[in-house]
Amino acid sequence: MKILIINGVNMNMLGLREPEKYGSMTLQDLEKSLYAYSFELGIDIETFQSNFEGEIVEKIHNAKNNFDGIIINAGAYTHTSVAIRDAISAVEIPTVEVHMTNIYKREEFRHKSYIAAVCIGQISGFGCDSYKLGIKGLVEYLKNLQPSKE
Repeated sequence: MKILIINGVNMNMLGLREPEKYGSMTLQDLEKSLYAYSFELGIDIETFQSNFEGEIVEKIHNAKNNFDGIIINAGAYTHTSVAIRDAISAVEIPTVEVHMTNIYKREEFRHKSYIAAVCIGQISGFGCDSYKLGIKGLVEYLKNLQPSKE
């Protein structure tokens, strides 16, 4: 099983940007933790981060036939990007939207996700563990899609 983990705009600033909300863990620390977790689960992951909407769209397009699932934290693009939403919809790969903070406890404009409607689920508010919860849920979802070997 192979899962693509996409981090969007400003996620490269983890550890520096608003540490009271996001903590001191850097993106590199987060990715290292996720690779260790994927090893525990016996799955393969690939991580990707970009501040550019078009690059995120291209990465999603290129995931078709190469990944079983996607975890995405699009950052602020969550609330603005029809293009990322349409890319997720187009590739028809089970996707989970994750956020480190609870977007529903923040500014009202963050309450609307363009991406959620084309995802199998959304997890927010658990810091870096949001990713692990998303991965675990996605893995279980994908296992249930596979035909029984009985």
